[in-house]
Amino acid sequence: MKSGVRLKLLRRTLRGRRILAQLVREIKVPRLQPEGQIEDTRTIDLVASLVMACPNLERLVGFYPIYSHCFDRLTYALSTRSRLKEHVWIIGENAAITERSLKQLPPGLMDNRQAEDFLHFHDSWKSLSTLFLCSQKQGILERDVFVQALHLLPALQHLCISSFDVDDFDDMTLQSLPPLQSLRLQDLEGITFWGLSEFSRTRAAECIRQLSLVNLDITYLSAISNLFLHLKDMNRFTLVQESSPEVAAGDLVFQPVVASQGLQYIHWDILLPGSANRNLASSIQAGGFPNLRTIRALSDHDGLLQSLCRPRVQVLQASDKYSKAYRTADEGLPGSLGRTVFAARKLAQQRIEDARNSPKFRVVIEEDGVVQEMFDIQGYMGTVGSKVAYNLDSDVQGSDSALIDFPDLLSGTKEVTPRDGCTGMWNASHPAGKKWWNHTERFRYRPVDLHRFF
Repeated sequence: MKSGVRLKLLRRTLRGRRILAQLVREIKVPRLQPEGQIEDTRTIDLVASLVMACPNLERLVGFYPIYSHCFDRLTYALSTRSRLKEHVWIIGENAAITERSLKQLPPGLMDNRQAEDFLHFHDSWKSLSTLFLCSQKQGILERDVFVQALHLLPALQHLCISSFDVDDFDDMTLQSLPPLQSLRLQDLEGITFWGLSEFSRTRAAECIRQLSLVNLDITYLSAISNLFLHLKDMNRFTLVQESSPEVAAGDLVFQPVVASQGLQYIHWDILLPGSANRNLASSIQAGGFPNLRTIRALSDHDGLLQSLCRPRVQVLQASDKYSKAYRTADEGLPGSLGRTVFAARKLAQQRIEDARNSPKFRVVIEEDGVVQEMFDIQGYMGTVGSKVAYNLDSDVQGSDSALIDFPDLLSGTKEVTPRDGCTGMWNASHPAGKKWWNHTERFRYRPVDLHRFF
C-alpha cells in the first residue's frame, strides 16, 4: 500500500459524508516521512485537503511542517478553520530574509507582504487558546509581528515561545504580551532578569497560573522573587538553567528569600552548584510555600530539597537499570549531575540508602539501672509530616529528560517501537492476498498533550 493511501481514503469518506465530516474535531496524521526529513509538497497538500474537508476542526496533531514565510496549502487551510483551538508554528529560514540580513540590520528584514500574510493567518482564529512559536534554522519573526499576531487572538490562554534571537523577542516584547494563564519562555537570549521583574508588574502577568522559564540564564534571584510576589494566582513554576541565580551583592536578605502563597508545584533544575538550592530550601523551611505539594529537582545537590519532602522507601523504577545514565551517574563529582531522570533517581535512591544505614534513634531498655536491651531504629531521608512530595518522574513516559521539550513534539513521540508495529497482518485473510493488505510498517502513536509544556 503506497504512502498516504489511508489519508486519501479518509478524505474520500469525509467528502462523501458531510455530516460525519462536521463531527470531526481532531486529526492525527501518521508519520509519512522519516524523522528529520522535510515533508514534501505532496504530503502537505494531502493533509491540507483533509483539513478542508473538516469544517469544525479544532486540532491537527502530530504534523508540524516548517513555515518559511512562503505560501503553502496546509497553513492556508488551517487559517480558515474558525474553531481551531491550538496551533504550532515552526518558523524556518527564508532565503530572501537571509539575503536582506547580510545588507541591513533588523527591524525590516521581513517585507510587508511576508508580515501581512503571517498576520492574516490569525484573523479567523477567534477560538484559538493554545499557541506555540518556535524558531528553527534561523527562522525570523520580528517584534512588531509578534505583538500584533498575539493580540489578534482574543481567546489565547496558553503561549510557548522558543529559540528566537534578541532582535525578535526581547524584554520589550515580553512587556507587550496579552493576558495569559500559561506561559513558557525557552532559549530566548533577549530575556533578562530585569525584563522578568518588570513583566511581573504588568496586567498581563496577573492571571498567569503556570510559568516555565527554560534556559534563560537568569542572573539574580530577585527576578524569581518578584515573579512569586506579584503572580498571586500562579500554582505551577518551572525553572531550568545551568548557572545558579544568586542574591545580588549588597542586597539585604530576609527569610524567606523567595515565597509564594499559592504555588503547589515546582520544577527546579539548576545544573551547577550555587546558592539557589540552598535559598529555596531555607525559604521552604521558613514557611514561604504553605501550599507547596510537589518538588521535582533533578540537580538536587547534597539532597537539600529531598530532605524537606516526605520520606520515600523507593525512588528507582524497574526500568532504570537499563539506562546508560543510571549506570554512569557519579555522586562524587560536584556539578556532574546530568539532566536525566535516571541519574537523578539513582542519586536520590543512594541518599535514601545512606540514611537507612545510619541509625536515626536508639531505644535503650533499662531495668534497675541495668541495660537489658538496645534497639537501633533505621534512619530515613526526608521530613516526617511534610506535605511536599519528591517527584522524579518524566513528563513523557520513558524519556531521558524530565521536562517535555520540542523534540518530543516534533519527532512524533518516536513512533518506532518494533513490537508495536503494524503491517496489515490483521487483514491477512482477505482473498485479494498480501498485495492488497500489506503496507509499510507503522507504529503505535503515543500522544503528546501540548498542555504538558506548561
